[in-house]
Amino acid sequence: MTRILVLNTGSSSVKYRLFDGAETVAKGLVERIGEPGGDVPDHETALQQIMDKLDLAGLVAVGHRVVHGGSEFTRATVIDDEVVATIARLVPLAPLHNPPALSGIEVARKLLPEVPQVAVFDTAFHATIPPEGVTYAIDAELAQRWGVRRYGFHGTSHAYVARRTAALLGVPAERADIITLHLGNGASACAVRGGRSVATSMGMAPQGGLVMGTRSGDIDPAIVFHLHRVAGLSVDEVENMLNRHAGVRGLAGENDMREVERRFEDGDPAATLAVDVYCRRIREYVGAYLAVLGRADAIAFTAGVGEHSPIVRGRALAGLSALGIDVDPERNERNAPVISPDGAPIAVCVVPTDEELEIAEQARATLSGG
Repeated sequence: MTRILVLNTGSSSVKYRLFDGAETVAKGLVERIGEPGGDVPDHETALQQIMDKLDLAGLVAVGHRVVHGGSEFTRATVIDDEVVATIARLVPLAPLHNPPALSGIEVARKLLPEVPQVAVFDTAFHATIPPEGVTYAIDAELAQRWGVRRYGFHGTSHAYVARRTAALLGVPAERADIITLHLGNGASACAVRGGRSVATSMGMAPQGGLVMGTRSGDIDPAIVFHLHRVAGLSVDEVENMLNRHAGVRGLAGENDMREVERRFEDGDPAATLAVDVYCRRIREYVGAYLAVLGRADAIAFTAGVGEHSPIVRGRALAGLSALGIDVDPERNERNAPVISPDGAPIAVCVVPTDEELEIAEQARATLSGG
């Protein structure tokens, strides 16, 4: 057997999935860890419960999702004490995400000391973006000293979806140029040339780029200064607003796109503006990434909104016929794998993501030297 356990550890939850090859043999989620009324007091108890209920015979590895690998980790990496220490040093770049991942790694190493542990980083796929695509035009010494650069996120999703899209079209992945749109509560775009990321919308943190459920995406940085100086908001208050009370929620009052779309169809002005802003930002990035790539075989929608929202897909790509991009309304409405008309110069696809499977495959490849 080639069983791999994938763990996605959050501050108060652990999502797990056990693979035998590419087949899922068990999966689940433990929530409200350490919270009043929760089922378990800490991550160690949660992981112990998970492992007690799973058949781990033949387990060859544990794959851990780690959001931020900084510049240090450009591929999946077997975990040792030095790797743990480096991930810990990167906490300032991902203060909400890396600490829970470290907790999961610590507990899993303790409970399964003989099983190799592999860290798979959201940022690693974007390590192939050239310097001009990751460098911000700020004081170079400051940027170097404090690690200020574009890192990008959702890398496991973009890698998986780009590869699956190429397979769907019968194009070798190493020759395919694809724009992937990961649209969930978090959202990002990626330009993939020959299986390698060459541009992505998220930046130093998962804040920039596309409009998201509760995050603003791209804004003029002067807005931060203005809200601090004129509105009297502290830096922490502005940061909290931009992460938790902006995006679709900031515009429409809620971040469930299904409810926002229902209101949009009823003609609600706030919901209409939210959908229009959301879709325009996607369209702007599609145009930009066509320019970066010079051509494209496909545009691929994925994640919760991307896979299930004909409204977003249709409106995001509306008016792009001159660029070879069209959406067939009937195919779009039924979430077909290919929603562009037959013979369209650029295929438009709906490709379900599977980040856990990608983590398992990267862990397996890492241990086999691939």
